[in-house]
Amino acid sequence: MKPDTSTVPARPPLADLQHDRDRDPGRTPLREKDRKKLRVMAVTVAIGLLLLCMKFGAYVLTHSDAILTDALESIVNVVAGLFALFSLYYASQPKDDNHPYGHGKMEFFSAGFEGGLICIAGVSMMGKAIYSFFHPPTIGALEWGALLTAVAGAVNYVLGRILIARGGRENSLLMIADGKHLISDTVSSIGLLLGLALIWLTGLKWLDQVIALLFGGVILRTGYHLITQSITSLLDEADYGRLGQLIAQLQANRRPQWIDIHNLRAIKFGSQLHVDCHLTLPWYQTLDWAHEQVSAVEDLIRRGDREDEEVEFFIHSDPCVMPSSCKVCQLDGCPHRQADLVQKIDWTLQNVLSN
Repeated sequence: MKPDTSTVPARPPLADLQHDRDRDPGRTPLREKDRKKLRVMAVTVAIGLLLLCMKFGAYVLTHSDAILTDALESIVNVVAGLFALFSLYYASQPKDDNHPYGHGKMEFFSAGFEGGLICIAGVSMMGKAIYSFFHPPTIGALEWGALLTAVAGAVNYVLGRILIARGGRENSLLMIADGKHLISDTVSSIGLLLGLALIWLTGLKWLDQVIALLFGGVILRTGYHLITQSITSLLDEADYGRLGQLIAQLQANRRPQWIDIHNLRAIKFGSQLHVDCHLTLPWYQTLDWAHEQVSAVEDLIRRGDREDEEVEFFIHSDPCVMPSSCKVCQLDGCPHRQADLVQKIDWTLQNVLSN
């Protein structure tokens, strides 16, 4: 006998759902949390443009290759900031049929793009410095150049600290990466000021090219680290530190009815964390009871050390297998036990990540 489906409303076709979303794009506005991130990044880009003009003004006054390297890196800051602004907007878009896990990985791609731009700037700086060894420019007005560089470096430091703090609260790798880039720019500016002071005190103009080569190498190293971090995030490389924290949280609050947890994975999608695992439970319990246990595991992970982080779960419940599960089961009074408890197994990275 076929079930009566006369009262069940027909599900609209997928194409109609997509058409409705396209027709009414305002149905999924940006969250206030995402708006704040975009505002912070927009202000950072605007200030970066002002600093870029200031640093090139310092180069026009001094014709110093060391100051030029600092100005060229500011171009990278602005371009990377603009791309980061777009990436944050794209990553904040809600999940859809084509992106069921959301758009958060755009942040990782943007961080890699920024790292590539930094590497290009570093190579350009070193090339210009080598050229100037053979065709040295006339250097002058070092006092004004040093003053403008100092002001720009101080502003970059403040912006960098703000971005790192905000990125830490919002779990945004992109904002943290951009903040670290600005902090490294500040460190370069401090070294540049020391180098300009040496040139002014000693009169050795060739120190300008040496300083430019050193800073080009430092900037190249910064870009390389951003690229590698971006690649590992895009390839979902396991974060054993974070996984260890999750497992320690589960072990410390373990319930006797949670016989085993295995196949644990944690994947980052921008600021969202996706966790999936298998949870072994007594085979004779109801689906409602099993659902309560799965919800308890989810709540436990959410109560971890990053309570503001968005976490998505996919927890599969497995029935215990007798008598092998009985030998490690810590549940007292089980009416179906077929073997005594032989060993209590603590959950560790080695046994929770495997199947």
